[in-house]
Amino acid sequence: MFAIIRTGGKQYRVAEQDLVTVDKISGQPGDAVQFAEVLLVGGESILIGSPHVSGATVAGEVVEQGRGEKVIAFKKRRRKNSRRKRGHRQEFSVIRITEILTEDRKPRPKAEAAPRVEAAPQPARAEPAAVTPAQPAPQPEAKPKAPAKKAETQPAPEAKAEPKAEKAQAKPAKPKAAKPAKKPAKPKAEKAAAPAKKPAAKKPAADTRKGKKK
Repeated sequence: MFAIIRTGGKQYRVAEQDLVTVDKISGQPGDAVQFAEVLLVGGESILIGSPHVSGATVAGEVVEQGRGEKVIAFKKRRRKNSRRKRGHRQEFSVIRITEILTEDRKPRPKAEAAPRVEAAPQPARAEPAAVTPAQPAPQPEAKPKAPAKKAETQPAPEAKAEPKAEKAQAKPAKPKAAKPAKKPAKPKAEKAAAPAKKPAAKKPAADTRKGKKK
């Protein structure tokens, strides 16, 4: 079953055990609320109100009271040195729908907590009779332990002298083959003597008499 209710100028489709966020409704968390403006009730048979369904109400419970996010309203008139800034946070209530009632039925009261059942006092247990502590049985005398024999120190066996291995006789060195004598170096060819340069011919002296009168 579902219903359409109106609260705060808005319409909501609700069903049992739904959580609905509506405009703020006065009350503390845990308080019971009722919505009388029921516009439609749906289910096996549909009831349509004109404008409200007669005898129908929706019961709920306040879960939380809160405020929404801040909204800033800023207004400015240019060239008039006029501006205004305001903030707003819309308050809301979270409601849990508990029942949808028709035919002028009333909501059921909250189930009261069941009283605690105290356990019946148990009869005191009979204390057992005091038992005299039994005398400890005599223990046989411990025999004295024989003194531990000292470990006889045995002489360490002498290390047998092992005969040293004889050095291997040096083998006779093989005679090295005589290397052939180096070949005589070839005489370097003497460079041909460069021919003597011829003396440069002397240029005739310039005649200094030119331009002079005879």
